[in-house]
Amino acid sequence: QVHLVESGGGLVQAGGSLRLSCAASRTIFSINAMGWYRQAPGKQRELVAHYTSGRVINYADSVKGRSTMSRDDATSTVYLHLNSLKPEDTAVYYCFADFIGYRYWGQGTQVTVSS
Repeated sequence: QVHLVESGGGLVQAGGSLRLSCAASRTIFSINAMGWYRQAPGKQRELVAHYTSGRVINYADSVKGRSTMSRDDATSTVYLHLNSLKPEDTAVYYCFADFIGYRYWGQGTQVTVSS
């Protein structure tokens, strides 16, 4: 199993920045993929950014150029830096980790961007 603990959401004005954190209970080297989804009210869950094997990072077009994903291998933590935030970035952001064929989820953290 993998237990994920998220932090870093909050209320921010448009144009501002936030950093989301997700700490995994297992070494990040044992995890096949790790990243972030988000879900806005009334919308489907959207993949925002994720690492795949080999440390390749993929970003959704909606955040490309405005977000950066990074990782701290020593603490098995991934970060999502969100910049130039827009009201349409408002959503619950969920961290996920793929481990031995199963996808684990964090509890979600709310990001609210005011105009």
